[in-house]
Amino acid sequence: MMLKDQKTAIIEANKTHEGDTGSPEVQIALLTQRINDLTDHLRTHTHDNHSRRGLLKMVGKRRKLLDYVAKKDINRYRAIISKLGIRK
Repeated sequence: MMLKDQKTAIIEANKTHEGDTGSPEVQIALLTQRINDLTDHLRTHTHDNHSRRGLLKMVGKRRKLLDYVAKKDINRYRAIISKLGIRK
């Protein structure tokens, strides 16, 4: 679970302008952090299928946001991918 200061730090690191909390870059960064946290949880609790479903929904939502950014501006897409290290 993300604490408020962690969430604020992620928003500050990925915002595109002052007061930005909802741009695709911020949403992708927040989802990436939640996905990483849930992945670690599922490594320990392999039979937690309710959390696994939530993880798959988050991955799908992040994929849609990434597709949107790639369609709008490929340079923004490449920047967010390299910054977060999503595609290895």
